[in-house]
Amino acid sequence: MRRINIFVFPLLFATLTACSQGDVKSTKVPHAPTVGSFPAAKPDCYWKKILSPEAYDIMVGKGTERPFKNPYHDNHRKGIYVSAATGKPLFASSAKFDSGTGWPSFFEPIDEKAIMIVKDTSFGTVRDEVIERSTGLHLGHVFDDGPAPTGKRYCMNFYALKFIPSRQ
Repeated sequence: MRRINIFVFPLLFATLTACSQGDVKSTKVPHAPTVGSFPAAKPDCYWKKILSPEAYDIMVGKGTERPFKNPYHDNHRKGIYVSAATGKPLFASSAKFDSGTGWPSFFEPIDEKAIMIVKDTSFGTVRDEVIERSTGLHLGHVFDDGPAPTGKRYCMNFYALKFIPSRQ
């Protein structure tokens, strides 16, 4: 019996203290694709180490920051907005517009293949959530009330993005 305890206790301890490899909160969205659909998906504990607490809350926890309380909603510099998690280009400043919502808004992504739209039924409403295609992490939402040429408003969370200014 003592010999079994020597092996069982460390195994139990390791299991309870290790981060869950399959618990990526971003994949728990209703109607979201399976974890296998996200080639760069990582466990929550990985994102907790590399993201700021605010970015973690937004991207993994699917939170949002308060409107008008971020530096990007009124940013008019030229450049690109990349994922705070992966650094992949998502939106260009040339597609940014003032939506009056207090969040950075864009009428189109740089590359449609970099994002994915999934159904979000949180808070008793149905919305189209924008996630990063490679990771499944939350970026924001998209609405059909944007300007021409697309009529879309990609309303993104500041902490999900990093701005890289143009060199010109």
